Amino acid sequence: MFDYQPAKNLLANKTILITGAGDGIGRAAAISFARHGANVVLTGRTQSKLEQVYDLIEKDCPNQAVIQPLDLLKADENEYKILADSLIEQFHCLDGLLHNAAQLGPRSPIEHYPYQQWQELVQVNLNAAFLLSRALLPALTKSDAGRMLFTASSVGRIGRAYWGAYSVTKFAVEGLMQVLADELQNTSSVRVNSLNPGGTRTEMRRQAYPAEDPQTKPTPESLMPVYLYMMGPDSDHLHGRALDVQSFDPSSA
Repeated sequence: MFDYQPAKNLLANKTILITGAGDGIGRAAAISFARHGANVVLTGRTQSKLEQVYDLIEKDCPNQAVIQPLDLLKADENEYKILADSLIEQFHCLDGLLHNAAQLGPRSPIEHYPYQQWQELVQVNLNAAFLLSRALLPALTKSDAGRMLFTASSVGRIGRAYWGAYSVTKFAVEGLMQVLADELQNTSSVRVNSLNPGGTRTEMRRQAYPAEDPQTKPTPESLMPVYLYMMGPDSDHLHGRALDVQSFDPSSA
């Protein structure tokens, strides 16, 4: 695992929004970013989970977290605009955006894949990432060193049977990352990359592999050195890259 010892104030005065902040990697990232100085904006669809994360952060890092409930399946364009306007008013700019939220959907052959769930995964995993990125780009470009991280998957880089809409939407997310990175290459200081966390001890992993022993997989917290590195100044040379967390080596990236 990547050995990185970030300064305690690595993200001081930074504002970072995390989707899916109530669980798993999003929860770990929100807590870790706050502990390293960032103001964190917690988004997700379940208010009670966001409140639990908020309370944990508030205990150690008072006044560094805000909750912005957002249902990626149901939110319309106007809700994203309201969110963006609220962030600009409160923080002036946005320094980081972690696209973490996603749905797994059924594990099924394409021939039998239910259309309604296909549509839902496209909305949550892809369309919401587009809408949120589009809405928040003006705030990110106001930052001196904006960061946008998409969450990738191995099945979104090499297709795998029965992974259906999850695999297809993760391929599309990689495409969105590449297009945005190319557009922003010479026009802003925003760095856009994707991170594949690999098999991690999360609820989504448990759903995908119910017979697997979760103790054989790393915890979300153990991955945080990579996420901190990618949100901080040391990652300025990385742009438009599809990276793997569990084999991360910035010197060869």
